[in-house]
Amino acid sequence: MIYPLLKKLLFQLNPENAHHLGIFGIRTIFNTPIASSILSSKLRYESPSLKQTIMGIEFENPVGLAAGFDKHCDFFQHFHSLGFGFGEVGTITPIAQKGNDKPRLFRDKRNHAILNRMGFNNGGLDHCKKILSKMQNFKTPIAINIGKNKITPNEQANQDYQKLIEGLSDYASFFVVNISSPNTPGLRNLQAKGELKKLLEPIMETNSKLQNKPIALKIAPDITESEAQDIVDVVFEVGISCIVATNTTIDKSNISSHLKDEAGGVSGKPVQSKSDQVLKWIAQKVEKRIPIIGVGGIFNADDAYRKIKLGANLVEVYTGWIYEGPYLIKKINIGLEQALKRDGFKNISEAVGLQLKEDE
Repeated sequence: MIYPLLKKLLFQLNPENAHHLGIFGIRTIFNTPIASSILSSKLRYESPSLKQTIMGIEFENPVGLAAGFDKHCDFFQHFHSLGFGFGEVGTITPIAQKGNDKPRLFRDKRNHAILNRMGFNNGGLDHCKKILSKMQNFKTPIAINIGKNKITPNEQANQDYQKLIEGLSDYASFFVVNISSPNTPGLRNLQAKGELKKLLEPIMETNSKLQNKPIALKIAPDITESEAQDIVDVVFEVGISCIVATNTTIDKSNISSHLKDEAGGVSGKPVQSKSDQVLKWIAQKVEKRIPIIGVGGIFNADDAYRKIKLGANLVEVYTGWIYEGPYLIKKINIGLEQALKRDGFKNISEAVGLQLKEDE
């Protein structure tokens, strides 16, 4: 396998530089038709048992790429070839912003984690729209992750999200409203019940006047069960279509000492248990009335299947993909198919929430 060697070389670089180099390399390779065809055949795995229709959208497999990798909408064309069943672009804000000062991305190799305080760096609505408007015959569902600009006060945050939905509705399979990044000051305050309702009601009204695309809400892992209940109550009251659980954690207790004092959110294995717990709470309260996307600490098929059994209809990877390499998606999908056969299921949807039933 070439990836262990490539990872060793990339991990010698500054994490953000390695990220840009990785994107450049993948784009260069996949823009060559022959290479793209060969690699796609090696990286994709398809099985009827993994196909689902959720929110009216067809997903060839349940494994997606989480937001944060394709911040500038310059990589989504390769989601399908890399084996993903769907993927997110963004987070996109109305106005382009540089994000927080560098350094802002750190590896914790010992704990298979990444700490970031990127701060929604992206090219903005117009840049993203220009690129997405050229999209033709795209095979993989695209979720557009949207957020408010740093300079926008929380009281006016809904206006930022409304602008993004108005500008990008033609190109999104569904939207993800991001109110859970720890790297935009005060953003997580919008998760409070009263604030959340004020935020979402005008967003949903704007969406209903357009193409009424499904809208998901991405939440933090650093919430209590009571707060999870409040979120679910608002979700059903305003008509949100899906919950993404979860974003990165601000809990630094399970990372290396040299990073404990760094500001930012932690992804990878240290967030796994917290994201699983929040996923379980949400699934118990949602009771399959809307789908859930499980994110946080997925490094293999067992991790993905555990989230599905806890109530996730779909899952997303990012940090695990960085550490494990491009074959991870295929390995997860093969492993999921094997798990379904072992447990006597014909489709992945039959395993959703299985653990919750066993715990009753």
